[in-house]
Order: sequence, then structure tokens, then C-alpha cells
Amino acid sequence: MPANSAEPGSLLIVTLVKSGRTKIGYPASLVSDDGIRLTVRAPWAAEGVRDFGFVRFEPGDVFTEHYWRDRWYAVKEVRAADATLKGWYCDITRPAVVRDGAVVVEDLDLDLWVSADGGTVLRLDEDEFAESGLADRDPEAADRAVQALDELELLAKLGRFTALID
Repeated sequence: MPANSAEPGSLLIVTLVKSGRTKIGYPASLVSDDGIRLTVRAPWAAEGVRDFGFVRFEPGDVFTEHYWRDRWYAVKEVRAADATLKGWYCDITRPAVVRDGAVVVEDLDLDLWVSADGGTVLRLDEDEFAESGLADRDPEAADRAVQALDELELLAKLGRFTALID
């Protein structure tokens, strides 16, 4: 763990930024930080239930979230209140910025869902990504985002997805 890092169990604030605005912010407990990957655990932070059709996020769910300082994604393991694994929700983001008790990530609209059994791998929000205008404003970031989504999808389809977080 880096010398300037908090101790496991310390409280951090995770902030997801989208289009320059805070989308959501919530407290999370630090699990580990090796200087490249930071892992936190937090309960479902939004109000009520969010039913995507392929999975429901609801009060009682617990997210173990993995953020990288050098990768363009975050991987969130989702478990029900009874600890049953629901799957992994992956946000395509710029690399995480970690400082002063906070984790800040910029959401780039693309997402990937991988079911607990690995049988369902879904690319999400590609329409939102196209409409965001990122490809025009920052073509390099847009390319990195698509590459990150492709990488995660390939790992999931090859059955090597969990190697990212083990």
C-alpha cells in the first residue's frame, strides 16, 4: 500500500462525474490500495430499486468496486444482501484520481454487464456514448474508451474476466 494511502477500513468518498457534473457521490470503505488499483466496498448508493431488465440493484446490495489509476474502466462486483453474486457492472471511465480521502472518476457513458455465471455479457449505453460528442471533443479519450470496453468484453467472453480483480 502506498505510504500516503489510508488504512484498510478507512472511509473514502467516491464521486462519479459525468459531463463535468457530479452524477453521484457516496461513502465507501477502503479494502486495499496497491498504488495502481484501489478497491472499496459500499452499499447500493442510489435511492430505491434500479431494474435494468437483466439485473436489479436494490437496497441491501453490496458493491466491491475496483478503480485503476492507469486504466480506463472501473469494475464493480455486485452482491445481493445475502452475499449471492449478481455479476459485475463495469463503467468505462478515465483513470481514477485518488487524493485527500476521495476517489473521483469521470464516466464516459459506455458500460458492460457480466452476469455471475459469465453467460451474459452486455455492452451498454453505446447510443449515449455516440450522442455525448466525446469523439469530436476528445477523439483520443473516445478511442481509449472504446478500447477499454472491447478489452473487458473480450476478457469476459474468454472466461478470464475475474483475473482482473483476483
